[in-house]
Amino acid sequence: MPLLLRLMLPFALGYWLSYVFRVINAVVAPDIMTSLQLDAATLGLVSSAYFLTFAACQLPLGILLDRYQTRTIASALLCVAAAGSLIFGLAESTTMLWIGRGLIGIGVSACLMAAFKTYTLWLKPEQLPMTNGLQLMFGGLGALSATVPVEWALALTDWRTLFMGLAGLCIAVALLTRQLVPASQLQRSSQTFGQDLHQVLQVIRTPAFYQLAPASMLSQALFVAVQSLWAGEWLRQVSGLPATDSADMLMLSAASMAAGFLLLGSLASQLARFGITAMQVSFCGMLVFLGSLLWIQLQPDQAPWAAWVLFGCFGTSGTLMFAGLSQAFPATLSGRISTSLNLGIFLAAFLLQWGMGALAGFWQADTNGHYPPEAYRFALAAGTAVQALGLCWFLLCRYRQSSKAAST
Repeated sequence: MPLLLRLMLPFALGYWLSYVFRVINAVVAPDIMTSLQLDAATLGLVSSAYFLTFAACQLPLGILLDRYQTRTIASALLCVAAAGSLIFGLAESTTMLWIGRGLIGIGVSACLMAAFKTYTLWLKPEQLPMTNGLQLMFGGLGALSATVPVEWALALTDWRTLFMGLAGLCIAVALLTRQLVPASQLQRSSQTFGQDLHQVLQVIRTPAFYQLAPASMLSQALFVAVQSLWAGEWLRQVSGLPATDSADMLMLSAASMAAGFLLLGSLASQLARFGITAMQVSFCGMLVFLGSLLWIQLQPDQAPWAAWVLFGCFGTSGTLMFAGLSQAFPATLSGRISTSLNLGIFLAAFLLQWGMGALAGFWQADTNGHYPPEAYRFALAAGTAVQALGLCWFLLCRYRQSSKAAST
């Protein structure tokens, strides 16, 4: 089997699984709420457990990937995801749902970062942009798989059986990862784990990180918080779409996300020839994403397909900041830079997804557990304001940097 296929097959399937888990609650949420009598705030807390535990893993994960075999770390964590999916599917209480969802977040936390680390070790530099783009595209395919196909599956079975099936898939991908990915030659660090962690914390405190990272973090966090849960509720409760039409719109948005991964990466590569940096492309993309959110809110009683396409396509624009940040630090720290940024993204996603549910909870739900459209409008407007503040921070830091350079 060609080396590229040996590397991509297990890691692409793992990232596909991680996105299925990330997005599936947007479709199964009504069934879970009905089954366990959950309100919006509790649903947001349970769903966001994925992001909290995912975020908590990022700093130690970056160090572990530098110290141990990526295939070992990735396959072991996928077994944790399998356990979490099984617990979630069997849960009869909010606590067990939270534990299951949290274990899933831990289990899939290495799916993308382990892939990037492995590709860097085994592939030529000129192969990396396209390979990374294909890897990210499988995340989009995972988001697609968690929309209309899940809605179809719910017509044949229930949400519990779906999560039990996903547990089996996690084990299968873990075995595939262990079997196909070759062992690499590790360069043992002379530093202790504590020293490695201290080095990462020093990086986070540098101006190059805290000036650039917040815009990416908040934009990506809002995207995943909305896409993985609240988009479905918005389409059903605010736009008034039936469940099947809502799943269709989510699928269209997810397809746009898959295309956006390749489009934005290719666009950044092409524009680099003209001196336009990936960071500038990322910022412009995040502006379009902000515009799509405003469009959706300006027509709340409708579901403009073009706005949801832009939402999906440009919602991932913040990922281009990974390249800009990596270039600002030594190559030996690239893995830990990426996981540090991921930490911020998923911690913010946890807070936004939970917070939006808490804001919606200020309104009274009806007898079916549904909140009035105003509740979701207020929650999404608050999330949009947070993302806009991140972009303003980026512009302010760039303006101060330019002013400082001009005065010297």
